[in-house]
Amino acid sequence: MMEMYLLSIIIASIFIIPFALKTLSPYFWVDVLYLRDLLRIFVTFLSRRRRRPFFFVLDRFLEQTAAHPDKLFIVFENESYTYTYTDKRSNKIANALQSHPGYKAGDAVALFMGNEPAFMFTWLALAKLGSPVALLNHNIRTKSLLHCFNCCNATVLIAAAELKEAVEDVLPSLIEHGVTVLLMTKHCDTPGIESFSDKVDEASDSPLPQSLRSHITFKSPAVYIYTSGTTGLPKAALINQNRLLIALAILSSNGVTASDVIYVNLPLYHTAGFMIGFIGSIETGSTIILKRKFSASQFWDDCRKNNVTVVQYIGEVMRYLCSTPKRENDKDHKVKLAIGNGVRAEIWREFLSRFGNIEVREFYASTEGNVGFVNYAGKVGAIGRVNFFHKKLFPYTLIRYDTERDEPIRDANGLCVESLKGETGLLVSKITDIAPFVGYAQNEEQTERKRLRNVLKKGDLYFNSGDLMRIDKDNFIYFQDRVGDTFRWKGENVATTEVSDILTISDCLKEANVYGVEVPGHEGRIGMAAVTVKEGSHFDGSQIYNHVVSYLPSYARPRFMRIQNAMEVTGTFKQMKMKLVEESFNPGCIQDPLHILDDHKKSYMPLTAEIYSCIISGNIKL
Repeated sequence: MMEMYLLSIIIASIFIIPFALKTLSPYFWVDVLYLRDLLRIFVTFLSRRRRRPFFFVLDRFLEQTAAHPDKLFIVFENESYTYTYTDKRSNKIANALQSHPGYKAGDAVALFMGNEPAFMFTWLALAKLGSPVALLNHNIRTKSLLHCFNCCNATVLIAAAELKEAVEDVLPSLIEHGVTVLLMTKHCDTPGIESFSDKVDEASDSPLPQSLRSHITFKSPAVYIYTSGTTGLPKAALINQNRLLIALAILSSNGVTASDVIYVNLPLYHTAGFMIGFIGSIETGSTIILKRKFSASQFWDDCRKNNVTVVQYIGEVMRYLCSTPKRENDKDHKVKLAIGNGVRAEIWREFLSRFGNIEVREFYASTEGNVGFVNYAGKVGAIGRVNFFHKKLFPYTLIRYDTERDEPIRDANGLCVESLKGETGLLVSKITDIAPFVGYAQNEEQTERKRLRNVLKKGDLYFNSGDLMRIDKDNFIYFQDRVGDTFRWKGENVATTEVSDILTISDCLKEANVYGVEVPGHEGRIGMAAVTVKEGSHFDGSQIYNHVVSYLPSYARPRFMRIQNAMEVTGTFKQMKMKLVEESFNPGCIQDPLHILDDHKKSYMPLTAEIYSCIISGNIKL
């Protein structure tokens, strides 16, 4: 009888416990699987760290080449390149460069190229020579180009043929500093610029000796990636060999395998394209479908043509895809995973509804930062999920932040105050040996600005992410805004991303870039939005007025609207704000149509020079 009773309990437990866990802790099994993957990645990383001679990303590429010599590695336009071809071509580039009198193994080199196979071949060649590589944005020119080049102390500049004019613009300065300038072309008649492709074609494809990179340690610089910030000159974030080794796991930790085909259309000079698309694929042994640049109209046709299974996104990419005309074959593709960051909740839902059951892996990370999150549970709108073990490995917290003073709130002891669950706070992460912050090359001032001291106790040191976050009761973390983007009006904090989200779900607005502008005689900054109108629509002041009144409290409603033909964005689709903030709402300086919210007429009305003068003189109070 007792045996039957115990058996009944066991059988009941088998059915009841999973049901109870799903009810009381719906994310339990997802958390368990994630922690299992985290442990596997950590063990793999530690085993590689212990290998001698040192094991780097290049060594993983050489392993993949030996294991799958004839497998396609890169498909670009009408050309295909195997792992073996890539290996041999990079050998030829390395041997050609090594024989050049203006270069010696280990010298820093700047790479000035767009998305093309030569970018990948050249980076691998430089890795074989033990040279750190500065990945220059191919869109920068003159002052910005020189600034980025000088940040990394490079002695050689290797540029794509189509960027010849951009190089010529800064050539006198490069020559003055003794820089060797090589152009990926077979002939160049510009004094001071040497053709390089012809030397590469003639060079040997024999392997490079490992001794050329024997000086490299895990702390050695691997690449310099420039932050595409919306203000000021770019900063060169130093990515060391250890950080790059960690990056190998990004795709594999999200279930990507050698059988996957990855669509890389984001810039290779940026973290997403380089570290996730390129470096991540080296770990998995996948095939890369490389695109010169993102094209919303060609995106799905490319995926169908190449049997793509994994795509990347960043910033506004998903919204651009959702803005394309609907087609009957929208769900006719093999894409199973979209990995990236910066998608808004309503676009996320629209993307899934329109393009099918694609797993979206939203994550949070920054080029120079020392903490990251992954939304492995697929909660729409969240950038990740927090848990005890993650926090133990990478100690972080959210602290209260005064947006008006633009600084953390501190208590009587001078320490920061932690935000409560559900409360918005500044994300800061402790700087440790496991989670270091290397900083920016040649820019100690900006590096120091990202360090935050005396956070939870005297003498501690944290990385200041500059991002405002919120953690909900289910331990999902949400991005709220960038510090500096949030502004204060009428004693209330206004989060620009939230207002942008509201504006873009209106019937006639396509894009909205929200920011605060100063008004004489008023405290804080008042809301303004630069917007674009949907194709086939027109700006309807009354409709927009009714929309913002329905969704936003009075202090958060943009008082001014600037109608633009196109939104100015960075190379990674981040909206530009600083220039807009500086131009403010002066109709005498701005060519774009300007409108002002008018509560009496319940509409956005044209902002005239007369109304502007009355605001500036104080005759109109806002």
